[in-house]
Amino acid sequence: MIRFEHVTKRYPQRGDALRDLSFELEAGEMVFLTGHSGAGKSTLLRLIGLIERPTRGQVLVNGRNLGSLPKRKIPQYRREVGIIYQDHRLLADRTVFDNVALPLVVAGYGHKEVGRRVRAALDQVGLLRRERALPVSLSGGEQQRVGIARAFVARPPLLLADEPTGNLDPELSREIMGLFERLHQVGVTLLIASHDLALIAGLPYRTLTLDKGSLAGDTGTW
Repeated sequence: MIRFEHVTKRYPQRGDALRDLSFELEAGEMVFLTGHSGAGKSTLLRLIGLIERPTRGQVLVNGRNLGSLPKRKIPQYRREVGIIYQDHRLLADRTVFDNVALPLVVAGYGHKEVGRRVRAALDQVGLLRRERALPVSLSGGEQQRVGIARAFVARPPLLLADEPTGNLDPELSREIMGLFERLHQVGVTLLIASHDLALIAGLPYRTLTLDKGSLAGDTGTW
């Protein structure tokens, strides 16, 4: 589903964030991406999310070369990728329902379908009863679950998560990982960037390790 072929990403003032990176992920895998701060984890996710493009090499998702994808096709591609951020990025003046509904509204779904999908997503993350709450009234773990619901409400085949448990305590972090495992069980492909080695050490999933922008390890089940 995802293939990096000798990918380098260079920034004018910072040098290479990724260096000659090659790997492949199959559809339906749940994979962790680890490495020190500045190793290139977020850059890698931004390339897959088509927020940036590689300097050299090819990033392919479902056979499409993202480096040469026309601008007019980028919005359609991004509807196939859900992104979960560490800082939630919720709209403070919108309810939980409205925050989760946003991708569906942008995509032009009808009112009834939006309601059905949003409530199904909120039920999946255990927040159906909070649909009319504002983000400020939620705990950090609840806000992260809203972010997860928003990312998969349109049922994209691929989810990217950038340090989704970075601001959570160990118990809440395990709850969030349990949510990801349930999504994995229904066939969603997940790539999760995390520096929490203790959290992922006991999980039976493949782990890619970056070091200074290069692939330093590829271990586990795949």
